[in-house]
Amino acid sequence: MSSNPGTTVIRTSRNPEVIVNFEPSRVAAPFFLRCGALLIDYILVLIAPVGMMIMSRYFGNDGSRLVAGSLNDTGWLIAVLIGVTNFVLLPAFSGRSIGKAITGLTIVGINGKPAGAVKIILRQLLGYGVTIASLGTGFLLSLVNRPGRALHDFLFGTVVIFGQRKYK
Repeated sequence: MSSNPGTTVIRTSRNPEVIVNFEPSRVAAPFFLRCGALLIDYILVLIAPVGMMIMSRYFGNDGSRLVAGSLNDTGWLIAVLIGVTNFVLLPAFSGRSIGKAITGLTIVGINGKPAGAVKIILRQLLGYGVTIASLGTGFLLSLVNRPGRALHDFLFGTVVIFGQRKYK
């Protein structure tokens, strides 16, 4: 721990990270990188249903049997499980979805400290719901403000940051 008033210590499983004089605008995640992370997450969710539908078609199902078949239902069940895990559980415990981890993004509180699990769960469920209800306008908000915060970030006091770690 540091005794400097402007210093925040973030403990990770490997190394402590020290953020001195945290300013979200200096480490804010670029808009298109956030879009890339969301695209990766979206692709991961859709792999199972698309794969199961292709497999069902390979087994000779078509038309209504293709859509109403058990393979299609299984694919969508797997997609829901992947979605809940990737969009709610992983961010709640690590501050990152798989897409955010691949692109080097992390969800933190506005003060630079790790956002709590409850705050992130509310952000992911209610905040994304409001952002979707605004037809994406809430997400586009991150384009026009300096810290790059979207509507769901403003609602729950979070910011998505981009940072590179250097391990010794």
